[in-house]
Amino acid sequence: MAKYIFITGGVISSLGKGIASASIGRLLEEAGLKVTLQKLDPYINVDPGTMSPYQHGEVYVTDDGAETDLDLGHYERFTSARMTRANNFTTGQVYDAVIKKERKGDYLGRTVQVVPHIIDEIKGRIRKLVELDPNLDVVIGEVGGTVGDIEGLPFLEAIRQFRLDLGWQDVLYIHLTYVPYIRAAEEIKTKPTQHSVGTLRQIGIQPDILLCRTERDLSDDVKRKIALFCNVDPKAVIQAKDVDSVYKVPLLLAQEGLGDLIIQKLALTARKHQGTPLGEVIERMEHPKGTVKMAVVGKYIEHQDAYKSIYEAIIHAGFHNSVRVEVTKVDAEKIEKDGPGLYLKDVSGILVPGGFGTRGIEGKISAIQYAREHRIPFFGICLGMQCSVIEFARHVCGFDKANSTEFEPETPHPVICLLSEQQNVKNLGGTMRLGASPCELKPGSKVYEIYGRHRVMERHRHRYELNNGFREIFEKNGLKVTGLSPDGVLAELIELEGHPWFVACQYHPEFQSKPDRAHPLFASFIQAVVEHQGREKGSKVMTNDK
Repeated sequence: MAKYIFITGGVISSLGKGIASASIGRLLEEAGLKVTLQKLDPYINVDPGTMSPYQHGEVYVTDDGAETDLDLGHYERFTSARMTRANNFTTGQVYDAVIKKERKGDYLGRTVQVVPHIIDEIKGRIRKLVELDPNLDVVIGEVGGTVGDIEGLPFLEAIRQFRLDLGWQDVLYIHLTYVPYIRAAEEIKTKPTQHSVGTLRQIGIQPDILLCRTERDLSDDVKRKIALFCNVDPKAVIQAKDVDSVYKVPLLLAQEGLGDLIIQKLALTARKHQGTPLGEVIERMEHPKGTVKMAVVGKYIEHQDAYKSIYEAIIHAGFHNSVRVEVTKVDAEKIEKDGPGLYLKDVSGILVPGGFGTRGIEGKISAIQYAREHRIPFFGICLGMQCSVIEFARHVCGFDKANSTEFEPETPHPVICLLSEQQNVKNLGGTMRLGASPCELKPGSKVYEIYGRHRVMERHRHRYELNNGFREIFEKNGLKVTGLSPDGVLAELIELEGHPWFVACQYHPEFQSKPDRAHPLFASFIQAVVEHQGREKGSKVMTNDK
C-alpha cells in the first residue's frame, strides 16, 4: 500500500516547495523506493496554458500532452518518475468535474457543497495515481500557494482527511517555512514559522516535519525553540539552507537526515538504488574544466522561470561537457532597437527559444542572422525554428517580405503557416499540438549523428509549422529538413549546410533533459560552443582563472 507525503508552504511564497518536493523524491529513490509526485494548484484556471509567462513562468508539457505547472519539470529532472496529466490538477479542473457530474444528475438531487463533494473530488484525484500504478511506494503531493490563502483551504481540508482515511503511519505532513535573519538585530527570528504552523494547526493539520528555509545556519537552540512552539520532534526540524545550485538540495537534506527520518516515520523499507547518485553530478559541477559564454535571446527574459527548462537543460549540457556555462540573457526587443552586435559580439553560442505573439520577433530574426553570418553555433527551439526559417527566406532566398501568418496574415511569402488541424480552432486552452510525437531523422545528417538513431520521441507545443510549399527552395539554398513526422508532412528539424552548428527544432527538447543525462541536442550544442570559443580564444576553452 502506497504512503503519502503532503508538502505545504508558509510565511511567504517562492520558498521552493517544488525543489523541496523533487529533492525528497530523489532521496526516496536513492533509497530504492518507487515514487511519483503531484502538484495541487489552487488557482481557478483549468491549466496554465493560457497564463502569461510573466505571471506563472513556463508551461511544462508532459508526454501525454498536458500543459502543467513548471514544478513538474523539477519532478522529472530530479527523479525517474514520468509525469502525466494526472500529476497536476487545479481548482478549475476540480470544480469543472463536479459541475459536470451535477448536470448529469450524478448527485441524485442532493445539494452540491465544498464538503463533501469538492473535497472528495480532490481526494479522488490524489488516489488516482496509485490506481494508475499499484507498485508505487510513495506519492508526494505538493500543495500550491501559502498556508492562509483562501483558495487553498479545500486542498488543505482534503489532505487533512487523508490521515483519517488511511491512518497515522501512512500519511506524513511536511511544512516548508521561512526563518529570516534580521541583520539590524543580528538575530534569527522564529516567530513567522510559529504563526505559519499555528495557522496550519487551526485547519487541523499538525506537521510532522518542518523544513526551515534559511540563509544562516540554525543553532540547536533555535531548532529546539521551533520544535517546542510548533509541537514537533526537535529531530524533525530540518535546516534547508540556501545553496548556489538546486541540485545540491537533496544532498543538503540528506546530510540533515531527512531521508532516513521519512523512512522511519512512514515505516518504509529502503532497498538498493540502481540509478546514478546525484553526488557524481555535483562533483562534475564543482570542478569544471573551464567556462563558456552563450546568449539566450528571448521575449520573457525578465522572468527567470519563463524559460526554466531551457536554462536547466543548458546547465545539464555544461555538466556533460565539464564546463560552466555563463548565460547572457538578451531581450529581443533591445536587439530590435540597438542591433545584435552590441549584445552578441562576445558570446560563443546563441539560443532562441519559444514564445507567442509578434513582440520581439524582428529582434530574434536579427540575432539568428548574426549567428548565421558570423558562423556562431545556433540552436532554435519552436518559435526559434520558425524565426530561423523566416530569416533564411528573407536574407538567403530573397523573399524580403517572408513571414509567419501568425505575425502577418497577408504576407506574400507565408513560409510559416497554421497547422491544418488548427484551422477551425476557436478556444486557446489545450488546443495546440501537444505532447510527445515521433520524429524520423535523415541518415547522414548532423541530428542523426547527434541522436544516434532513426526515430526519436519529443514533446510539442505549437500551432504553426514550416510551409511545405517552400521546402524545395530552402533545400536548394542549403537549409535542410533533416527531421520529419513519420508521414513526411511536418518538418521537425532543420540544419544549415556549411555552418559549424546551426540546428533548429519545432519541438521542445528541454523537457527531457536531466542533470545526469543531458539532452543530446543541448549536449552537442554546448560542445560546439566550447569548440567555437576555443577557436576564437586560441585555446580549447577559456580557463577559470583567466
